[in-house]
Amino acid sequence: MNNISAAAIPAEKDSSRTRAIFSSKAQSILLGGAVWIAAGITLLSLLSIIIYILYKGIPHLSLELFAPEYTTENMSLFPALVNTVTMTLVSLLIAVPLGVFSAIYLVEYAKRGNKLVTLVGITTETLSGIPSIVYGLFGYLLFVSQLKWGYSMLAGALTLSIMILPLIMRTTEEALRSVPDSYREGSFGLGAGKLRTVFTVVLPSAVPGILAGVILAIGRIAGETAALIFTAGTVAQIPDTLMGSGRTLAIHLYALWNEGLAAEQSYATAVILLIIVVLINMLSSFIAKKISK
Repeated sequence: MNNISAAAIPAEKDSSRTRAIFSSKAQSILLGGAVWIAAGITLLSLLSIIIYILYKGIPHLSLELFAPEYTTENMSLFPALVNTVTMTLVSLLIAVPLGVFSAIYLVEYAKRGNKLVTLVGITTETLSGIPSIVYGLFGYLLFVSQLKWGYSMLAGALTLSIMILPLIMRTTEEALRSVPDSYREGSFGLGAGKLRTVFTVVLPSAVPGILAGVILAIGRIAGETAALIFTAGTVAQIPDTLMGSGRTLAIHLYALWNEGLAAEQSYATAVILLIIVVLINMLSSFIAKKISK
């Protein structure tokens, strides 16, 4: 009897191991299937949107849409295109240095566990979740009303800079933290100081991650409407200075669709906006690969 019970114990262990293996395999298959289904739904949704925009917009593309001046007859998007590029460049020139240098201080110079670092982290997370319409109202009250700038490109750019600043800060922080400490230790061992180590070793290694945040910021700037309607205005012209009012491509699309008389041109504008965002992403990825090499 003892021999029989002793022989039964390994058999029970083998059966329990077999059940555990089958159970883990079943869970892996279910989780893998859920991942593939979610990825498929996301990809199909994205392709559906892109195909729909191209199908509705490409037939209505014409040279009149790129006329130097906007009129009610040509519905030109050229002024909005120039304004979009200007708005993006000015916003990035303000937000990127502030965001990158703030992240460098928080990661490289501030002591870990510092209350200031914790406070800044909470603040950036909170600002990231605020709707863009709130930023627009803030920009209107501060830049347009209090500072008496009126509806201007500069007011819109400063508002967008405040809006994308948390995004650039967070992505830069993650990129800097992903750089191995051995890079810093090797630089210190060769006699480099803190500042030189940060700007010649750590920062170049983190550039791909920083550019990823900049790409996301560009996409948000290009597609923003609510914040700019309250700050930059909707004038369909290229302003002479940054203190003039002008509409971007997203606002131009919104205005055309809202009027209800130029739906075809609004689809064509959506195609151009889509192409610009794709080109910007490709260019940024190319630059990131070159810098990484």
